[in-house]
Amino acid sequence: MKAPVLSSFLGAGALIAGLILAGPLVAGPERIAFPENFETEWVLYNQVDRADRKRVRFIYVKPEADAEAKPGQPAPNGTVLVMADRNAKVDADENPVLDADGRMIPEGDFTAIFVMEKQEGWGESVGLEVAPNGDWDYAAFLPDGTLNPETNTAGCFACHTRRTGKDFTFTYFQNVADRAK
Repeated sequence: MKAPVLSSFLGAGALIAGLILAGPLVAGPERIAFPENFETEWVLYNQVDRADRKRVRFIYVKPEADAEAKPGQPAPNGTVLVMADRNAKVDADENPVLDADGRMIPEGDFTAIFVMEKQEGWGESVGLEVAPNGDWDYAAFLPDGTLNPETNTAGCFACHTRRTGKDFTFTYFQNVADRAK
């Protein structure tokens, strides 16, 4: 392993270890509310097939924030992103079934709903000292809309910290830039 890769790998490991030792960084229901009607009233901007998990991820953004988003700029305060998972249809050998376009076919209801929300000053109160994520916070909900009490959002902070140049998002920052072309 080359030195920069090794140091990045070790740095990420130290960050994750620090998050685990720091304990759960769980957003409370007063901090991030369940995104009502996201499937029907929000902007679906991406769909990701996760063959490794046999899941199809649907990624939505709150329409008002999406209308304010500017290419190359951080998402505006008030932005809410939702990643909602559904199981993929599988064949008799438990392999995902693909449609005519080579995409996995989702079936059933959502199995998990993950939310990241950005509000001014949030980075100062949760996670900033452990894993800087700007003013984003994270929550996971069960399909019935209740906060998942078993979720430790430290993993969210750790993973998204690597995306500093993309406003801590994996797909949204790029989506806004691509639409402007």
